[in-house]
Amino acid sequence: MKRSAEDWNRGGLERLYRFLVDELQPYPGRVNLLLRTLLGSALVIIISMTLQVPLLALSLIVVFYVTQTNVVLTRMVGMLFLAGATLAIGLTILLLKFTYGYPLLRILGASVLFFCSAYLIRVTRIGVVFFVVGIVVIYAQTFVDLTDQAEAVLRLVLWVWVAVSYAIALTLLVNTLLLPAEPVRQLKNHLRSQLMTVARCLGGEQSGAALGAAAIQRSVLASQQLLRFACMRDADFRSQQAAHLARISSISRLLTLAAQLPPPTANARATELLRQAVLDLEASLDTGQGPEGLSALDQIDTTGLPGVYEEMRLELLSFLNVEKAEIPQETKPKDAPMWVPDAFENPVYTQFAVKTLLAASLCYLFYMGTDWQGIHTIMLTCLIVAQPSLGATGMRATLRVGGALVGSALALAMVILVVPHIDGIVGLLFMSLPVIALGSWIAAGSERISYAGVQIVFTFALALLEQFEPSTNLTEIRDRIIGVLLGVGISLLIHAFLWPEAEGETLRQRLATLVGRLADSLKTRRTADEAPRDLRVWSELADCQAMVARVALEPGWQVAESHQEVLVFRMQELLVRLRTIAMAIDALQVELAHGQSQGEAWLASIELCDETAAVLGDYAQQLKGQQGFAVASGDLERLREYATARLADAVLNARFLDLLASVENLPASEAGSVGLSGE
Repeated sequence: MKRSAEDWNRGGLERLYRFLVDELQPYPGRVNLLLRTLLGSALVIIISMTLQVPLLALSLIVVFYVTQTNVVLTRMVGMLFLAGATLAIGLTILLLKFTYGYPLLRILGASVLFFCSAYLIRVTRIGVVFFVVGIVVIYAQTFVDLTDQAEAVLRLVLWVWVAVSYAIALTLLVNTLLLPAEPVRQLKNHLRSQLMTVARCLGGEQSGAALGAAAIQRSVLASQQLLRFACMRDADFRSQQAAHLARISSISRLLTLAAQLPPPTANARATELLRQAVLDLEASLDTGQGPEGLSALDQIDTTGLPGVYEEMRLELLSFLNVEKAEIPQETKPKDAPMWVPDAFENPVYTQFAVKTLLAASLCYLFYMGTDWQGIHTIMLTCLIVAQPSLGATGMRATLRVGGALVGSALALAMVILVVPHIDGIVGLLFMSLPVIALGSWIAAGSERISYAGVQIVFTFALALLEQFEPSTNLTEIRDRIIGVLLGVGISLLIHAFLWPEAEGETLRQRLATLVGRLADSLKTRRTADEAPRDLRVWSELADCQAMVARVALEPGWQVAESHQEVLVFRMQELLVRLRTIAMAIDALQVELAHGQSQGEAWLASIELCDETAAVLGDYAQQLKGQQGFAVASGDLERLREYATARLADAVLNARFLDLLASVENLPASEAGSVGLSGE
């Protein structure tokens, strides 16, 4: 059924509202990150204004980039930024030394450095260093156009290094001494939160079904990420990495199982013993001692209970094995390769560098031709929005434009309402810190929104904080936003028409592969001896979710607007269904491994699993091709009738019917439809 334009607009506004509400919600550590960013920014403003260090907006952006979720990341990014700034200033000075009097050679030399920087961003794992190099090299060219005095240009270039370096040092000091976010403590708090959720589900205070597959996915992946940071930070923690990994995997598994718990059963004693064991485990995370109450798990009789209770009991008992196991000697981790595997064979990286250079060159040509000094951000925008795919470039461009518009609006409001009434550093801080706090809160969100916070502060600072006196010049605000809009427009056009790197087809293939993997998982883990495999599925789902967000911003002029809208909706719907299917498969396998069904009922369950896997495999093959795809509803109805007749075990029957319902809800598309759209 066709939907009117008004319906599409209403649906788009509703999704935008839900998106903003979801992204702006607080989470553990977000306030801490905001306070660290706010404190670093306040100190930078005071120092720069007191000592008259120029380029305050640049220093503020460095604070935002370097301040990360924990100390390990902050130090790593800070050192990379410092190395990049030092290398960039050195290369810029050398370039100016030999080409200052020869504009054509200077521009050609800057273009070569910019091209190499854009290329190395894509092919090395320290791309942030070359990102800084590219930004500084292209930014320094505007200094030459401001004056014909070589000494003044050199001073400006050196001030860039000072503005960046002292901001990095100050940010590292704030994050190390004040409000430090230690990854080991973050990991323990996260694990405690997971265990308390499990305990509430066992106690009936929270419904397991209310956890949600998406929340479980985020929580499980966050545990693995925090473990990596904790091992990087603490040598003692790293020496016991294998034991910590086993504990974290078990706790993540308990959280997944908590979502499968049925409503409270008559066997309150078994449930209470499991709950008490979880609470003992949670208390042991603070003391560092082994959990003492787990030995009582041997006394739990799970006969007659759903298999999830036995699975939780065995998972809790696994902690005793971890505590008694010998700690392996620390082994030096293998260093990740510096270059991507196809760095010198894949032409995509060279094409990316050419596109970025072409966009920056056209912007520089426009900048010089119009002699419009106020739009110097037009060149910087070309490198900032350049991303590995067309969708990612569109996402970054959207965030840059949105942040610039909000920052400009706030700057305009401050110029009209506040600036005429302030005459000191205190008034300046009272005017600036609320805007910086807003930008910090947004920047602490996911990658889908974080850059908008950085851009809000950068645009605001460029308009009001670049001088050492109150500014009431509205042309600064106008010029900055025009520079951003022009840079974004030129970059998007070049990336869209010249070697576009669209991810739509790649996403289709990855989703099809994921469906096939879920189908294969239905044929495994049918006994208690086989271990579950949660992490790989959650990780792949998270990667596909990020890709969907990028594909949603790819240009869709080749199809009708409504088709593009439905395309994104279908992909999002498919991801939601795949999470549900993954949870349903796991719940069914738990019941098969530990449930009460035996003999003929168990064999019937295996046959049903194989046939359901065949239905999913057929759907995956259709999804890989260009034809339409749909689940065979007749096959599902036949399997549902067969399960009702052959599966006498009520719990197993319910698990299997839940799986069939999830598979039945997979989105369908008719042959000839655009991508995943359908009609």
